[in-house]
Amino acid sequence: MPRSLTRRHLTATLAGAAALVLLTACGGSDSSGGSGDTVRFGYIGDFNGASLIAIADAKGLWKKHGLEADAKVFTNGPLQIQALGTDNLDFGYIGPGAMWLPASGQAKVVAINTLGNSDRVLAQPGITSMRQLKGKTVAVPEGTSGDMILSLALKKAGMTKDDLKLVPMDPSTIVSAVSSQQVDGAGFWYPAAATIKKQVPGLVELAKNTDFEDEVSFPTAFVAGNKLVADNPEKVGKVLAVLREAMEFRSEHMDEAVSLTAEKLKIPADQVKADAANNKVLGVDELDRLTEDGTVDKWLKGMNDYFVEAGKLKQPVDPAQYYTGDLFIGAGK
Repeated sequence: MPRSLTRRHLTATLAGAAALVLLTACGGSDSSGGSGDTVRFGYIGDFNGASLIAIADAKGLWKKHGLEADAKVFTNGPLQIQALGTDNLDFGYIGPGAMWLPASGQAKVVAINTLGNSDRVLAQPGITSMRQLKGKTVAVPEGTSGDMILSLALKKAGMTKDDLKLVPMDPSTIVSAVSSQQVDGAGFWYPAAATIKKQVPGLVELAKNTDFEDEVSFPTAFVAGNKLVADNPEKVGKVLAVLREAMEFRSEHMDEAVSLTAEKLKIPADQVKADAANNKVLGVDELDRLTEDGTVDKWLKGMNDYFVEAGKLKQPVDPAQYYTGDLFIGAGK
């Protein structure tokens, strides 16, 4: 059975996690594009978060549109929304679990990226149902898609977070905590879950995104600060033009997109390919159509409803107010 986390050990663990988050959010900077208008861009080190950045870097798309990218890797979406709000970042990438932040008016969604299927509720060998997690220690990165998949799975099982001994953790800490059996389960995601699987043979997946696809979609997205969108639409348009070209390349040249992402993240291409397989890649023409026919707004409305029910939001902003679909489509003209 997993070892219990003592208060002292948990405090040390979370302190280490906080330090790691700080280092990760502030480090990992890279620039590309040559001289031009600098854009500070956050991303997460997986296929969804990094593939368009990797393509834009490799294909000279920043320079083509008069930009220079100052890109920094983050461990999660909420940290990037915070950086947008303090004017330490211009653009960022978020998964579905952080969509409640733009839905609360804290940022604008400037482009939908993919539909995610990377999230899982993981459990130690021998635990075969959500009900068996009752009273057990479960780790989750709060405000992320790991938090979201856990909440959905608990609801389906007729449970709430009060039924668990919930421990907020940074993603990298969850990897070590589950691998060393210090927790019984986690709300988490791939590709990091694959690392845990190598350490824990027989790791159980109790829930995944597709279990809930009839009630909610899981869009990943690029976001920008409210002030930037209001005050500098020209810069936003340039960045969206870069993202659109990178999206088009990714949808038409998936193998090369995987290779470029692997090179940027300095991880094996097979690992990136497996990560990409957990998501639905959307092309620009498809995204234009889904924006114009209201499908994207429907996805975001579904997310709003989930966040209200989960207690994250009381009165979410209407998607028409925080998704700038007109700017995204306009950047392609």
